[in-house]
Amino acid sequence: MPNIIEVKKLVKNFNEIEAVKNISFNVKKGEAFAFLGPNGAGKTTTIRMLTTLLVPTSGEVILDGSNVLENPNEVRNSFGIIFQDPSLDTELTAYENMEIHAVMYGLQKILYKRRIEELMKLVDLWDRKNDLVKNFSGGMKRRLEIARGLLHHPKVLFLDEPTLGLDPQTRNNMWTHIKALREKEGLSVFFTTHYMEEAERNADRIAVIDHGKIVAEGSPDDLKKKTNTKSLEDAFLALTGKQIRDEGAENGASRMARRWKH
Repeated sequence: MPNIIEVKKLVKNFNEIEAVKNISFNVKKGEAFAFLGPNGAGKTTTIRMLTTLLVPTSGEVILDGSNVLENPNEVRNSFGIIFQDPSLDTELTAYENMEIHAVMYGLQKILYKRRIEELMKLVDLWDRKNDLVKNFSGGMKRRLEIARGLLHHPKVLFLDEPTLGLDPQTRNNMWTHIKALREKEGLSVFFTTHYMEEAERNADRIAVIDHGKIVAEGSPDDLKKKTNTKSLEDAFLALTGKQIRDEGAENGASRMARRWKH
């Protein structure tokens, strides 16, 4: 199966902080790929480089056949992204949030009206299309963000801790919707999470990053066999250690990224 994402010798430095250290991996078309690591391991910095928000110090990223540095606009049309922090306008209705996004991507009204209805029905929000987003639950907001991120028919959906703070029932419901979208749209999914059972249940393959380096890669079963453990959580701890991490390294990198603006 061909690759939808190819990462080759990717490096990102922020002055004295070496956030990502010469990592390489591929994501196949149509697969769900989990990118796991402790706090400060380099996950968010990597996603920002993959999605044109940060320029790498060195290395190469190819997304859907396009070089991220050479063709950033083309690449942006190839993916949707759901950030950790909510990005909806809560003073607008669900439909208005979708419509603004469609206009930003230059979609024709005759096409995006049908697309909005299709996606909102798929995530069970069509009957709430005229409700203000500020009245939505956390799970409903996440589902709306996912639908919005798919308006322009992206090939890849990036999910950076999409279920953070959601209860187990809402997390399971959200992944049910993502699975339906993968089957319907032929979508590739690249996600980070701290919920190991979520990764074990939903990822076809996993890469574990620690201290800016890829320390293991494979299916959930591959990682359990490699570490002689019975759960992905135990495998993760065997690969990255049990010491509690703070977010200092990556938060420092993030602050510099915002300051530099590339």
